[in-house]
Amino acid sequence: MNLPAAQRRRSLRRRAWQGDVMKIIIVGIGKVGYTLAKHLSAEDNDVAVIDKSQEAIDWAGDSLDVMCLKGSGLSTSVLLGANVRETDLIIATTPSDEINMLCCLTAKRLGAKNTVARIRDPEYAKEVSVLKRELGLNMIINPELEAANEIGRVLRFPTAINVETFANRRVELIAFRVKAEDKIVGRRLADVMGGIRLPILFCTAVRGEEVIIPDGTFVPQEGDLMYIAGKPSAITDFFKYEGKYQKQVKNAVLIGGGRIAYYLGLGMSQMGIKIKIIEQSKRRCEELDELLPNCVIIHGDGTDEELLAEEHVGAAGAVVTLTGKDEENLLTALFASHMKVPKVIAKINRGNYEGIIKTLGVDSVVSPKNVTSAQIIRYVRALRNTIGCNVETLHRIADGKAEALEFNNFSESQ
Repeated sequence: MNLPAAQRRRSLRRRAWQGDVMKIIIVGIGKVGYTLAKHLSAEDNDVAVIDKSQEAIDWAGDSLDVMCLKGSGLSTSVLLGANVRETDLIIATTPSDEINMLCCLTAKRLGAKNTVARIRDPEYAKEVSVLKRELGLNMIINPELEAANEIGRVLRFPTAINVETFANRRVELIAFRVKAEDKIVGRRLADVMGGIRLPILFCTAVRGEEVIIPDGTFVPQEGDLMYIAGKPSAITDFFKYEGKYQKQVKNAVLIGGGRIAYYLGLGMSQMGIKIKIIEQSKRRCEELDELLPNCVIIHGDGTDEELLAEEHVGAAGAVVTLTGKDEENLLTALFASHMKVPKVIAKINRGNYEGIIKTLGVDSVVSPKNVTSAQIIRYVRALRNTIGCNVETLHRIADGKAEALEFNNFSESQ
């Protein structure tokens, strides 16, 4: 039988979660909206997408198992056409903060049970609690703030490529690259654990394109990407045993003075980390100089090798490339790595660049799109707890090829 493409995808899809299907509307099919629609529909949620662009609607309709509606998310008739009265969650991810807030407010008045708005303006970030209360928003997500938080976690633990948290930050999931001199190289994990006797768990190993869930017989090799979980103190002890432990970065250079740099400079300077921001726009430099009095603001081209040398970037504990262009971030990150900067982090928006940059020696990559999508997906999982799914937290690791879950262990009789 020849089934329609969407129906065929649905029939082949594996159900990942138990519980009732959630009805979700996504307004705005940009990078974040599309990524959300892709993941949420793959988990057997009923997803409808709304966008004013016919091109965006065609893009989603041709590749995703979702209902597509062309129009404004502020339109009552469009929202009713998407069955907003029966919707469990509406997610507004258009480029406009104001449209996202008004869309959620309208949907809530029409009967939507829960609302999530993407809000990016730092001025609104200071009023999150007021906005949530007055507009009835259940969640506000700020992509640049979330990206800055993720970068901050890595700067606090420079040995790590990536840091995720569970159990209200009492447990951490750390990714690191195995080097030839590491003590675990060539040894079975059972022997390693028997020797160090630390409460940590080797969760995942990535070797080339292969993702492995290791057992006691697994033998780490140079170049493997390993994920370990445990209490922060136990993970610190493990890295001390390996001779890989590094204290928090003391000074960092940020290339690009956008919103992520602002949030990062604000948070890191409060922790005693010396921050230097290199920004090409003179007007933005003046704004940052006023907003971040504890940071050094340099007016110049952060991709200029002479300028980087003059500013002694090679002596920094970390370099974070945050310009608006992936290509500039990639090249500047590679230059910083060539200068032997201990920790280099690149902001990358295009998913196809992440693999390239990692093969060239820059392991830590942050994507605001992916960070935002992951946060919202975690919120959706929490909502599903109320209708039969007990997953509290989910982190996608190994480039999305594996997942780490936190869940409540309870029976239906409890």
